[in-house]
Amino acid sequence: MNDFHDLLYNRRSIRKYKESEISSDSVRLILEAALASPSSKSKMPWQFVVVEDKAMLEKLSQCKEFGARPIAGAAIAIVVVLNPYESDVWVEDGSVATFAIQLQAQDLGLGSCWIQVRERYDKDGKSAEENVKELLGIPMDMRVLCVISIGEKDEERKRLDEDKCKWEKVHIAQWRNDE
Repeated sequence: MNDFHDLLYNRRSIRKYKESEISSDSVRLILEAALASPSSKSKMPWQFVVVEDKAMLEKLSQCKEFGARPIAGAAIAIVVVLNPYESDVWVEDGSVATFAIQLQAQDLGLGSCWIQVRERYDKDGKSAEENVKELLGIPMDMRVLCVISIGEKDEERKRLDEDKCKWEKVHIAQWRNDE
């Protein structure tokens, strides 16, 4: 990528991946991006579970009723886990770290997709979070925000059209309604 602006506009959710591995150096860079993310009061309440095993990726892809299938085809998945007792803004802290993961993956030429887990359910009404915790042995007092699927892209998505930026959603100095 040439610059941050290009990185942002070219990062798209990728749901189809090639059958290839990601280098350990790339995985390390992605994890460094997550660990270097800003957090409220520098609490860094996150932990990350990296999953490479194909059988486990398949199981994780069934953690909720809709939208988790990309995990099965990914080279890796990173489960974003947070301690709600360390930070009252754990959702926000985890979201920032998750976006850093996605931006680093994009910068490396890889695709990624945010798979929401918190407040999602499987077809039987069981929480996706509980399913992920059981599969990976995550302690019950921790919270699972999401799973990020990552791999070599097997689909191309068009760059975000800058004309789709809704500037009417920006208010300068105070709220205004220009209709």
